[in-house]
Amino acid sequence: MRALLAFILAAGTTAALVAPDLRGYSDASARVQREWESKFRAIPDPQRMRNAMQRLSARPHHVGSPYGKDNAEWLAAQFRSYGWDAQIERFDVLFPTPKERVLELVAPTTYRAKLQEPAVSIDPTSNQQAEQLPTYNAYSGEGDVTAPLVYVNYGIPADYEELDRLGISVKGAIVIARYGMSWRGIKPKLAAEHGAIGAIIYSDPRDDGYQQGEVFPEGAWRNPNGVQRGSVMDMPVRSGDPLTPGVGATPDAKRLAIKDAETIMKIPVLPISYGDAQPLLAALKGPVAPDDWRGGLPITYRIGQGPARVHLKMTFNWDQKPLWDVVARLRGSTYPDEWIVRGNHHDAWVNGAEDPIAGLVPELEEARALGELVKQGWRSKRTIVYTAWDGEEPALLGSTEWVEAHGDELAQHAVAYINTDGNGRGFFGAGGSHTLEKFVNDVIKDVEDPETKLTVWKRSQLATIRFGSAEARKDARSRADLHIDALGSGSDFTPFLQHAGVATLNVGFGGEDGGGIYHSIYDDFYWFTHFSDTSFVYGKALAQSVGTMVMRLADAELLPFAFTNLAETAKGYLTELQKLRDSRAEQFAERARQLDEGAYSATNDPRNPTNAPKRVAEPPHLNFASLQNSIDALERAADDYEKAVQRAHENGGAALARASLVSVNAKLTQAERAMTSPAGLPSRPWYKHLLYAPGLYTGYGVKTMPAAREAIEQGRWDEANVELARVAAAIDAEAALVRSARDALDAATR
Repeated sequence: MRALLAFILAAGTTAALVAPDLRGYSDASARVQREWESKFRAIPDPQRMRNAMQRLSARPHHVGSPYGKDNAEWLAAQFRSYGWDAQIERFDVLFPTPKERVLELVAPTTYRAKLQEPAVSIDPTSNQQAEQLPTYNAYSGEGDVTAPLVYVNYGIPADYEELDRLGISVKGAIVIARYGMSWRGIKPKLAAEHGAIGAIIYSDPRDDGYQQGEVFPEGAWRNPNGVQRGSVMDMPVRSGDPLTPGVGATPDAKRLAIKDAETIMKIPVLPISYGDAQPLLAALKGPVAPDDWRGGLPITYRIGQGPARVHLKMTFNWDQKPLWDVVARLRGSTYPDEWIVRGNHHDAWVNGAEDPIAGLVPELEEARALGELVKQGWRSKRTIVYTAWDGEEPALLGSTEWVEAHGDELAQHAVAYINTDGNGRGFFGAGGSHTLEKFVNDVIKDVEDPETKLTVWKRSQLATIRFGSAEARKDARSRADLHIDALGSGSDFTPFLQHAGVATLNVGFGGEDGGGIYHSIYDDFYWFTHFSDTSFVYGKALAQSVGTMVMRLADAELLPFAFTNLAETAKGYLTELQKLRDSRAEQFAERARQLDEGAYSATNDPRNPTNAPKRVAEPPHLNFASLQNSIDALERAADDYEKAVQRAHENGGAALARASLVSVNAKLTQAERAMTSPAGLPSRPWYKHLLYAPGLYTGYGVKTMPAAREAIEQGRWDEANVELARVAAAIDAEAALVRSARDALDAATR
């Protein structure tokens, strides 16, 4: 099928070129590669994944727990039994655990929150209370506060704009926000910036409880006692150990004082169930919440302030805990200094069957299958590094500390990083570096979807057509490659892509299982084997997909990076920024007209008064020209590089087979690094990638061309021009590198 696809070039023209059987392989090596890949995909075994999940999720295994260390040792032993050289690397990190947790309604009535998830009789691991972490938010601030309660919806910037309109302040108050719409750490961060002295976060049944379906144990969704644990560290500033910024948290590393750690939240924060939230929310008076603020509880949602007052007390044990990263290697036969890295974390908030073990057990099967191929005579050309990270849940700790400790090695050796983080049932999804977009599409055309027997690619295409926007449907029908998403943060890919500049993918299946057990005691083997990928066939499909990616990257004569999709994507980001500037200009101009006309004062309800919005100066025109010119240059360079690849593939790729492509591949490996800046992003220099970063006030949600976008959103026009110029310079550097790779490829294959 692939041989029939035309390259769609970044300039928008369709070239009359036939795609090679395998990009970066001569025909002879492609035939051998496909034989090995076929053997590989026959090996992963769903029953072995089921057995491994039952073992790994048998007990709570959070950071510093005995079973966490036991799992790490078991994983290392498994890798060794498959023929890998496996080691455990230790880091020591700050991991606070609760000493006191108190939440009570003290007026106008009284209620003391249970703060407890009860065991379910038919779920055999839910009763392991002595080993379970209590329900809490890691890296919360400490405090003992009593104050009026204010409901702030999701606690995101737009919600505070609405509160301003309503004349409601959270200064001196405790806020209650529902989970969703942002990284959870944004909610207390924004609350503190607006003067709040404490924060409560709850799971509303409208979002992941009974309004979505039957609740656990009868169904997959969150029951009234389920609580979402999680970190509230300020990870949009940086991930990793709060006390060792920028360096690996080795036992002898120099550490900050806790009071000087910028990423620890400044106010006390506590997550609760919707069972505990209902009495608090029901006690609120004040304005009725807007329609889109109303959740699924059987109450009238009001905002406050008053008469509800709550007492919140949080104290912690501020302990250092050991991390146990498992790192296993298959040394490359030809290019041992070029690394293909693959990872999934092994720690969980509690038992963690879905998150993360559902992604880890396919990784184990990949490693076992690759070991079996070695016994049959296969030798990877490049070194393959498989990792099982510890400490992902609190702050991407294990991966970040490893990347910081091995930064110089990664800069020299890392070709690509492939991440998973759990897995489910349904459709394949991918995000990451758009230089690997074409590569991902090629791989998933060779893997079978276990439910439909279509290819994984075809089912994903049809899912996009069925569920996507009009624009997404059009692209899915007409474009040779399905789009992959840009990456924000939220998993172990973050330090590789956004700090170290390593080309990265994050992949997995999902969309058909749903559920509301995230970060609760009910995310366990019982739940997964009753409500998710119960037969582990999508675990097998994930192992087949990722393992094929690893093999194909490891053995390619020419690394399968492509730049046309990157250029197309960058052009889309530019269009988005231009539209954002224009929409802000229109918004501010219309607001000024309505203020001048008296529209706000004339329509203000005297019984429910609101404040008129503030007048904002209309934004100036921004200098998008240099960025447009840079993207045009990248398009031309990408087009020329595609032609050079095609020339290398002519006559069966004989030129590829005989050429020395070390210098070309070295340039391709550096392509992602070209998009980073040593100075990083304004106010958060740890994030160095100029195209992708988590949003400063949305967290996990990706910001594309982040610094420029945030400057435009916040009306900092001079800074926006500076950041547009920085992105343009990075894209110029990328275009120059692509041209250099083209010249080197032509010279090597001439």
